[in-house]
Amino acid sequence: MSDTPQAPTDKTRLRRYNWLAKYDRDTINAIIDAGIVCQIGYVIDGAPYVTPTCHWRIGDHVYWHGSSASRMLKAQQKGIKVCFTVTHLDGVVFSRASFNHNIQYRSVIAFGEAELVDEDTKREVLSTFTDRLAPGLWDYARVPADQEWKASKVIRMRLDEVSAKVADGLPEEDDADLATDRWAGHVPLRLVQGAPVADPKLRAGIEMPDFVKNFRY
Repeated sequence: MSDTPQAPTDKTRLRRYNWLAKYDRDTINAIIDAGIVCQIGYVIDGAPYVTPTCHWRIGDHVYWHGSSASRMLKAQQKGIKVCFTVTHLDGVVFSRASFNHNIQYRSVIAFGEAELVDEDTKREVLSTFTDRLAPGLWDYARVPADQEWKASKVIRMRLDEVSAKVADGLPEEDDADLATDRWAGHVPLRLVQGAPVADPKLRAGIEMPDFVKNFRY
């Protein structure tokens, strides 16, 4: 995938509100990387499912993981088609007209085929995922036991068919509405990070590691 805008496919091309569409690699990657939780859509035995899970990106692939016993992963490892989405809510827009209220958001939607990664790749990319949450966390924590490795799977999907949608403005309003005394504007929204909370079972004298002290979301 290049850094220049890619040609949208029939599934990724925005038709309504097409001016909100973004097809460039930088915008797409930034939205994916800013999130920790995604939604994966897929079909098993003719029934649709959408599962929230943690994700991460390496190059042109997005990854997610779970239990080897997971029905979702067992189905996806066969190479079924999936839909991957990430959304960030950035604000609520208040208009002078009832039908113009809106939200500000950034989202990505991608279509592709799920793929089970091999054992060596699984071990490599799970360390990347862990350090993405907090750099240094992988080396700090206990090394996974053999049974833990066996109990986990990693699925990936190539970002070939993907687009972003960014709504960050205010709605266009009619002149008649602009002339009224009604208030309009927006309320920005953001996640607020709290202070670290120690495990109540933590033994006295154990220092908080730097990756927790320096954690920023």
